[in-house]
Amino acid sequence: MNTIYIGMGTCGLAVGAAKVRDAVGRWAEARGRQVQITPTGCVGYCVAEPILDVVTDEGYRLSYGNVTPEEAGFILDEVLVRGKYKVDGLLGQYRNSKTPLPGLPLLEEHPFFKKQVKFVLRNCGVINPESVADYRRSGGFQGLEKALALGPEGIIQELLAAGLRGRGGAGFPTGKKWQFAQVQKAERKFVICNADEGDPGAFMDRSLLEGDPFSLLEGLIIAGYAIGAREGVIYCRAEYPLAIKRLERAIELAKAEGLLGKPLTDGGFSFSLKVKQGAGAFVCGEETALMASIEGRRGMPRPRPPFPAVSGLFGCPTIINNVETFCNVPHLLREGAAAFAAMGTATSKGTKVFALTGKVKNSGLVEVPMGTTLREIIFEVGGGIPGGKAFKAVQSGGPSGGCVPAQLLDTRIDYESLKAVGAMMGSGGLVVMDEDTCMVDVAKYFLAFTTKESCGKCIPCREGTRRMFEILESITQPYSQMKNEEENLLRFNRVLALENLATVIKETSLCGLGQSAPNPVLSTLKYFREEYEAHIYDRKCPAAQCRGLLTYHIDTEACRGCTVCAKKCPTGAIVGESKKAHYILDDKCVRCGSCHEACRFDAVLVA
Repeated sequence: MNTIYIGMGTCGLAVGAAKVRDAVGRWAEARGRQVQITPTGCVGYCVAEPILDVVTDEGYRLSYGNVTPEEAGFILDEVLVRGKYKVDGLLGQYRNSKTPLPGLPLLEEHPFFKKQVKFVLRNCGVINPESVADYRRSGGFQGLEKALALGPEGIIQELLAAGLRGRGGAGFPTGKKWQFAQVQKAERKFVICNADEGDPGAFMDRSLLEGDPFSLLEGLIIAGYAIGAREGVIYCRAEYPLAIKRLERAIELAKAEGLLGKPLTDGGFSFSLKVKQGAGAFVCGEETALMASIEGRRGMPRPRPPFPAVSGLFGCPTIINNVETFCNVPHLLREGAAAFAAMGTATSKGTKVFALTGKVKNSGLVEVPMGTTLREIIFEVGGGIPGGKAFKAVQSGGPSGGCVPAQLLDTRIDYESLKAVGAMMGSGGLVVMDEDTCMVDVAKYFLAFTTKESCGKCIPCREGTRRMFEILESITQPYSQMKNEEENLLRFNRVLALENLATVIKETSLCGLGQSAPNPVLSTLKYFREEYEAHIYDRKCPAAQCRGLLTYHIDTEACRGCTVCAKKCPTGAIVGESKKAHYILDDKCVRCGSCHEACRFDAVLVA
């Protein structure tokens, strides 16, 4: 019986993976063949979804991308009936114990995968995320076995030797955090997984939860044993229904296997786990706000110390790490600290998972060793910028991060190097921008997000981010929207104070949301100041993205007087007789662009 794997993570399902699965079922029924259709998570190459893997009679696993329901049957006929493997859409063959098929590329040699090192993501897109047997065959729960043999102190020493740092953004040494909680004397302790992934453009945690939930459970059990905690909570945003479904299924299966809720050691250690759904508040990514939410209170941060390792959930010692951090632990223990420490740089060990999105050809999930450069990720793994456009910047770390310009493309991906150029690792979002991107608009977009997501507890964040957003809005507005000349002059004075306001917010806000909220503004001011000056003094947007600063006019030679533009104009700013050239009254124009979009003769020009 042949096995057919279909990528059924969120990205695959969004582009028709369920229909491909149904088509495979119909093919098998029509051919009278028995096949096992196995769902997987996302292998990371999101632009190639739906991905269909076919295991041949000889045991070779061949991967095909961008498969449609209509093509699925043809591929299966070619591969399984006719023995022809070179079909359009072939990505490559998985390396296995046999000699690779001659003339067919290895999947690992595909440009998207060649520079990657799959450590955390090794099972995503490869195994059935709802099968304990599949997870065990891939080495699952061997890390837990080693952990139980090492003992709590041995686990922490192994983490310290490996140099694993938290993958949630700050990069605090994981072993030290666990050690702080371990030495606390308390009847009750907790382990919390922060799966509240709220950065725009980030989907690393979601893909891990959908593709390899058992690795998270294994990491959490190890953490509980290491610090003496018997209870764990996975805090996951409710907007991740598939991730939550697979997590709850994994917990159910782990209970049936005796891994949760039953003694695992002679000393009677057992561990229980539950999923808490968050309502999508970005501030709940901050650990103290997250704990408040679990406790049933409004998600708002509190001052530290005491830190959660001393007084956390319900006042008990608690460790909080994100999904990627916990998923590193089982593999690290199974393969040893030395193997993990051999990857990366002197201060940033191991690999890092990134969500590569934006103006890049190969968007998807990327895992590379620490120390890989931004240039390698964007142009070698990501395939560069589509449409022949020039690279302009990359936003690293989401709304809390900064924009790195083209001249710094050779910056290495590690905690210290990114911080030195005004960006940050964050949880791992990389949003690529091309020459058509307005950096003032980018800063305004991210600041609008953090302003909306501020919990409002402290004045610097609540009021300061709003004032910064108002300044950015004012410099992207046309003169016609200024109430009076005094407001126009005030705009210049307020812009001069933008950097100072950003610095004050950064230094005085209570939690990480407010402290990092000005980063997009500060980094774009540092590297793209000329764009701000063009907006302020020339009233022009060099990238032609800020509609309020665009000027529309009609080429009278090209205009046919069809009146379509005048009919589309919401403010009556276009005048002219039928079959004669029209004109735009600039003082009435609201820069909506309707005329430009409606004109069939390219007569409406934008400057």
